[in-house]
Amino acid sequence: MKDDIKIAWRNLWRNRRRTIITSSSILFAVFFAVVMRSYQLGSYDSMILNFIESYSGYLQVQHKKYQDSPMVDYSFDYSDSLASAIKQVENVVAVSPHIESFALASSGTQTKGVAVLAIDPEMEREFSNPENKLVRYRITGESINGLKKSGSVPEEITDRLEKSIDRSYSSVSRFELEQEFSEEESQKYLQEILKYCEVKNGFLTNDDIGVLVSDRLASYLNLTIGDTVILMGQGYHGATAAAIFPVRGLIKMPSPDIDNRLIIMTIPTAQKFYDAEGKITSLSVNLTSKSSRIMDAARNKINSLLTDENTIAKTWEELNPVLVQQIQGDSQTGIATLAMLYFIIFFGIFGTVLMMIAERTKEFGVLISIGMQRGKLKRIITIEMIFLGILGLAGGLLLSAPFIVYFNLHPILLKGDLAKMMEDYGWEAIMPTAWFGPYYYWQGLVVCIMVFLATIYPLRKIGKLKEIEALRS
Repeated sequence: MKDDIKIAWRNLWRNRRRTIITSSSILFAVFFAVVMRSYQLGSYDSMILNFIESYSGYLQVQHKKYQDSPMVDYSFDYSDSLASAIKQVENVVAVSPHIESFALASSGTQTKGVAVLAIDPEMEREFSNPENKLVRYRITGESINGLKKSGSVPEEITDRLEKSIDRSYSSVSRFELEQEFSEEESQKYLQEILKYCEVKNGFLTNDDIGVLVSDRLASYLNLTIGDTVILMGQGYHGATAAAIFPVRGLIKMPSPDIDNRLIIMTIPTAQKFYDAEGKITSLSVNLTSKSSRIMDAARNKINSLLTDENTIAKTWEELNPVLVQQIQGDSQTGIATLAMLYFIIFFGIFGTVLMMIAERTKEFGVLISIGMQRGKLKRIITIEMIFLGILGLAGGLLLSAPFIVYFNLHPILLKGDLAKMMEDYGWEAIMPTAWFGPYYYWQGLVVCIMVFLATIYPLRKIGKLKEIEALRS
């Protein structure tokens, strides 16, 4: 066996060009398959995390009937002791009480149905930290005109900024990244640009009677800080809910779908608005991971802590079946595309194997004629194919690893029409890669199976080889 391995290895490098072509076809197969799947799974992770960690939580305690009829009528009594007990459960990182309902928001002639989320500002800092999502900078026509009049920024940069009018940002780094400033441009002009684009924003205090309005909703209703918004809805047990709220601040939610329809207020204000004193509609829980094992264990433990038989803990998957089906459907499409890619790649590998066999038919005829057993020749060819597979597989995995790491830490920001299309679908216009996981190793296994299937042909060819015909070829 040791001699067979040595001969197979030397055979590979006897014709370097053939070896490089075959192993390269496997290498690029692994590379494209891994990167493609990583981008797909990374987009799902980003979408899920944006939705879960900034809104619903991994788990929610709610009334058993609330999911089917999301009304304030199906709220439950809240106590700090329950939140404290849940926070002690393993893998729970944050617990926050919420009142979630709907209302009709009106400002001037504009009206829109909105989602109302009532929070405890202090506890919410540990949950979704909405203060970090407040709009800090906005590119407007006034800011562009101000920059042009000041003459402190080159026209090329103001023209570039003009294409992003009405875009809002929660941080300087996001502003800088999305506008693609070079290091020199950032050093010279960024502070001047930020001065004209800065937005004075506010947050809620625990007893605040004002509201935060999501950025896109504020644009639709023509609202800005200091304005008032009218909310009308249905309160507890059919009570009429109507009130005017001052706008304390604008908040930019990472999920465009939520950003289009969210108004945030404090829990005491919402309880008064909906006439639901002392009640909440959900207790949202964030975990250390979205792993099914961790979620199920935490859910079972939390359910054992609930003394109200009308309340139950549910996972985000149970609470969002439409989102889960959307992801599963898109994932199946991605797998089908991947299967087609594998189909093409397999014939690429098989083609190089055919070329190799055609080149070596005479060589095989000579070896069998001088007494080499067909079984030994098959073993050597099989080992050669295994070496080619290992070279291509290892190369593909190693080549894809830096891409996965870099684009996981620095996601691609989509712009223009493509970004608008993504946002219209309710997805954030970024494309991160997924961190290493089972998908990374599954691609390797699939390519191993393809190499195994491609090996069958040369083995059959050797088994049926006729020495005279091979020598004449």
